[in-house]
Amino acid sequence: MERVLELRVHGVSNTPPDQLLGLDPGAGAGGTPPELVAGGQVTGFFRSATAARDDPISVEAYSWGKLTSGARTRRDVERALWTLLLPFALANVALHARAGIPADPDRERWASRSGITAWLIRLFCLSLTCTLVITVTGIGVDLVGWQCVSRECLGQIPGPWEFLGDPWWRQGTRTLAVGLLLPLLVLGAIGVLAWRTYQYEAEMPAEPRHRPAGHDDGPAEPPEPLENPLQDPTFWNGEGQLRRAAVLHLCTGAVVAAAVPVTAVLIMDPPRGLRAAVAWPTVLLFATVVTIAVIAVGRPWLSRRQGATPLGRWSIAVAALTGLGLIGTFVLLLLPDGPAGTPLTGYRPPVGCASTPALAGCAAARPLPGYETALAWLVTYQVLLLVAIGAANRSGRRALVGPVAAAALLPLAVVWIERGLPGLPAAPAGLHTWMLVGPAIAVAVAGLLLPRLRSAVPTQPLGAYTGLAWHGCAPAVVAGFGWMMAVAYCAGLLYWVSERLAGPREPGDPSGVVPPLAVFWAGLACVIGLVTLLGLLIRVAVLLHGLRRAEYAGLTAAGGLSAHDLRRCRDVSTYRALHRLVGEHAVRLIGCYAAVSAGLITLCCAAALSGHRPDPLSPAGWQTVIHGSAELGDAVLGWLPVVTSALGLLIYRTDSVRRSVGVIWDVCTFWPRAAHPLAPPSYAERAVPELQTRVAGLLALPPQHPDRMDGVILSGHSQGTVICAAVLLQLPSRWRRRTWFFSYGCQLTRLYGRVFPSYFGPERLRTLARAVTWPGGHVAWTNFWRDTDPLGWQVSAGQRDVPVADPEALHPSGGEVADPPIRSHSGYPAAVEFARERAVVARLLRRSVPAPRPGAG
Repeated sequence: MERVLELRVHGVSNTPPDQLLGLDPGAGAGGTPPELVAGGQVTGFFRSATAARDDPISVEAYSWGKLTSGARTRRDVERALWTLLLPFALANVALHARAGIPADPDRERWASRSGITAWLIRLFCLSLTCTLVITVTGIGVDLVGWQCVSRECLGQIPGPWEFLGDPWWRQGTRTLAVGLLLPLLVLGAIGVLAWRTYQYEAEMPAEPRHRPAGHDDGPAEPPEPLENPLQDPTFWNGEGQLRRAAVLHLCTGAVVAAAVPVTAVLIMDPPRGLRAAVAWPTVLLFATVVTIAVIAVGRPWLSRRQGATPLGRWSIAVAALTGLGLIGTFVLLLLPDGPAGTPLTGYRPPVGCASTPALAGCAAARPLPGYETALAWLVTYQVLLLVAIGAANRSGRRALVGPVAAAALLPLAVVWIERGLPGLPAAPAGLHTWMLVGPAIAVAVAGLLLPRLRSAVPTQPLGAYTGLAWHGCAPAVVAGFGWMMAVAYCAGLLYWVSERLAGPREPGDPSGVVPPLAVFWAGLACVIGLVTLLGLLIRVAVLLHGLRRAEYAGLTAAGGLSAHDLRRCRDVSTYRALHRLVGEHAVRLIGCYAAVSAGLITLCCAAALSGHRPDPLSPAGWQTVIHGSAELGDAVLGWLPVVTSALGLLIYRTDSVRRSVGVIWDVCTFWPRAAHPLAPPSYAERAVPELQTRVAGLLALPPQHPDRMDGVILSGHSQGTVICAAVLLQLPSRWRRRTWFFSYGCQLTRLYGRVFPSYFGPERLRTLARAVTWPGGHVAWTNFWRDTDPLGWQVSAGQRDVPVADPEALHPSGGEVADPPIRSHSGYPAAVEFARERAVVARLLRRSVPAPRPGAG
């Protein structure tokens, strides 16, 4: 008997298998839970225990939700900590948001639009790792090893750290050597965690290249030309690339951590003699590692996904150079003071400020020399890098003239102001460094004003509201939000640690431990950003109210409705308004918030370079207001990592939180780690190969096998639609001819197509439609959508769009006493339209030679 399998794949809500199969939710408690027919406890394929093997249409559920959720306590803490790596995940997503990615990765060149954008994004990811490292270095080296000099301050740290207050340790830079251990230990912990995830449950070993078909698989098929990057057989297999990139990130992070105390030594006490013989070779080693890393992130051997390849000679060489540099750093820090300059103890805060605040030197903040300036310049250049990413992705290489000019002229202008340049007159007396940040970023932004490059294939969008998101600047916007979250984490952490080390004090009293000035201005930016977000939410509420009124007017235009039907119309109009709000306005509103944030960030960079901190006791009222707002913002940022971790735990354990917040998480972790190797693992690296193996395995069974299927309906809901699309693009054509694609709650046009045009843009979705087209010309793809579903829309890529009525009626009918439910984003398989379409498709799949039916496609 010919049999057809409907294989259902759930979305981010982690729908249980019994609900996916349409069983009674209480059936599991009655002793008849769904039967596991393939897979394991983490990912599995389930069927109803009462289903017969000879049913003409069998229904099977693929549950992948435990890859990113579930209540397994042993993994919960580790996964909650993964949420702290969300900035890395967003930066990684930016790589996949590029425009113009060639379908064949071997054809991408470094100098091309997508190639140079990829290099800039990987540089930005490298700088994001440095942001984390320099923050932890500031805690260990600056706050603890430099400013926290008394036993009273050291007593605030858990553990026996009071020994650092002994005179022997306070001589020279010995305490800095101890403080340097903190960032190195954190890097080691992140490296171990990342290394484990390369063999974690979300990874499935797979061949990086398709093997030729053997005699059991039938005749070998010639390789199909690649028309979508998702067709690349190595797309979901990049373990070797991850290991190589991780070595670069960890080594660069270690170099940045060690460079902070080494730079401070070079500023305070220029080394001579033995110290010079150690210091300058160490600096050369650091420069060599950073140079190799900057060049390597743009090389093809790193950007190609080549399976489980070894690390290679360059990775080993970078690790060895980093190790030698760290040894030189510790030797330099443990040597006594040199003969040049002032003894290092003269730069440090005096001992006894806690007991005698009036002691000379206690009122002045004395951070580690060079640290505040390095932090401000890092942030400024990250902003310029974000502008360069957006400009290159939007307008190609020509748009890089502005960002490159700004990055080159800004340090020259600073040297001109501070020391003068030969052949140029002296800078005006009132000109300061911070005044140059705004003009420099304005010059960089000029690259965004050039006309946007058009696609190589002149295609129109797939309907309204399906054009490129944010005018082609999607990588910069996505990476920018990740960067803002990283800066918020780091500023909050520095503020929280400095407050704990300073201990209790009266308002207005000077603090012996002061965080960097950039932290102060980050707190003020946090307050302004929250106020702006509140204004955005008010704008959203106004838009939603207007859309709801318009939908309600349309529903009641016919007249003659009862009071009960009018109440139902109000409910339906709310869902329809949400559908329009998300589909028509969400991307634009996010872009508006990003534009406001960009202006705010520019002002904060200038303020961080100004070196000015408003006085809370100043008679000028504006300084008091600014100082109080910044302190409030820093206090909020101090709790941000804790709140994020708690929210991450709820995402993994609570379905209601997961449905509302976990969408962002699952969109980020769908993409493989091709840009940032320390990001959380991708669940699709296991889900896609498993689905592909299951579908091909059932279709390849001999005709007499009881588990053989003559056709498969790959049925994906919400995020499951994206997973199924990736599976279909990877399947060999002989299996696609016996497969049909059902998509519902689909975001391929309004979300994925706009942010990820190289994978789901208009032409690439048409590629997917062509891939599932049968030899007779029938497009084996049906998309179901509702106008009450805020995350599901039409596709219009050549497939069949079927509208689903929701609700089925405004009042009870057919003997029912309850109102038909408004299912919104769920319950598509229970719809009449779904059942009707499935019956027709099952008949088509049972035919030996599929033939098109009228009106399809």
